[in-house]
Amino acid sequence: MAVKDVLRMGESRLLEPSRPVEKFDTPELDALIADMTDTMKALNGAGLAAPQIGVLLQVAIFGVDHNPRYPEAEPVPHTVLINPVLTALDDEVEEGWEGCLSVPGMRGLVPRYQRLRYQGCDQHGNPIDRTVSGFHARVVQHECDHLAGILYPMRIRDLRNFGFSEELFPGQDLQDD
Repeated sequence: MAVKDVLRMGESRLLEPSRPVEKFDTPELDALIADMTDTMKALNGAGLAAPQIGVLLQVAIFGVDHNPRYPEAEPVPHTVLINPVLTALDDEVEEGWEGCLSVPGMRGLVPRYQRLRYQGCDQHGNPIDRTVSGFHARVVQHECDHLAGILYPMRIRDLRNFGFSEELFPGQDLQDD
């Protein structure tokens, strides 16, 4: 379909909660997912939420095979997740560095649950129910935060761990998520 412009932090739509998807398997939903996929791939992202391209619907996509930006990360299956519900499986939280296409050029140390269950539907209305951990759990939480109007800097506990990638990691070629 098309690569869309990604809204950046400061754009008010990124702070609004998204509406649930009510109809599945529609040409409009298929077009949205195609645009999101094209945009995520073009920008070499690990995930993208519909609000990042200005569509306030509870739609997130994510997936990582081998990505040079995440050399240590385990693969995450390519997923379309609609109307998600996340449930932490315990209280174990780990801080990890995150970036975002909506916060270009910056990184922050963000606490996330290590293990969680996520449920929702794919674009056809088929149920999704997975229990995940590690990087997969981090990616899901990051993308689902967008659906609630939350950007990762809002989760950072200590702003000394937030800054421009080139300053935090000199000599490393990091791009945004």
